[in-house]
Amino acid sequence: MCPTVWFYLAEIYRLQEANTWPTLSMIADAMGVSLQAASRMVRRMAENGYIRHEPYQGVQLTPEGEAIALHVIRRHRILEAYMVSVMRFGWDEVHDMVELLERGVDERVIERMDEMAGFPRRCPHGEPIPTKEGVMPVIEDKPLADWPERAPAQVSRVKTHDPEKLRYLASVRLVPGMPVTVVARSPFNGPVHLEAGSERLVLGNELAGELYVEHPSTS
Repeated sequence: MCPTVWFYLAEIYRLQEANTWPTLSMIADAMGVSLQAASRMVRRMAENGYIRHEPYQGVQLTPEGEAIALHVIRRHRILEAYMVSVMRFGWDEVHDMVELLERGVDERVIERMDEMAGFPRRCPHGEPIPTKEGVMPVIEDKPLADWPERAPAQVSRVKTHDPEKLRYLASVRLVPGMPVTVVARSPFNGPVHLEAGSERLVLGNELAGELYVEHPSTS
């Protein structure tokens, strides 16, 4: 199988998490290609049985396509975890670096990296790592922007790969595992006021929508 197909399938899986039927334009945007290029690849994947394509609705992974997508996502997140925990790169650096590296890394190397990183269950950004058997762990979290006020929470994952945003979040310690409490929200999609540890912070609504939190007892 062409490695490019792997990454299309993985991206479709990620898109399906937010939208049951990702559209052709969503896939093209996520992959950074033209609509024509995405259309050709979608047709090819449908012919090979990796996806279902419903015109004017979108695409869905078949069980075979989902198994490949989860394998690719597992490799990517293990590489990120290894590069942060063992090689000491910043969490703001590794996503793009891994995208350049992952195509050529042998499966035996991935498994050794997993071992050396301590068999992590999540990547540095808090995303769950699928098991070897192709099972994606379920995480019950929601955006900080939607979390109830005064309800205990902790940072679960960060849904952005923007290096500047990641560096800022790290500078104020809004990283996976950090306890947080929403104190107040400004009206009309205004900023979110919160306590993080002993600090008082104000986050814009956009960034608060990319910072996911969960009940402290879930991790």
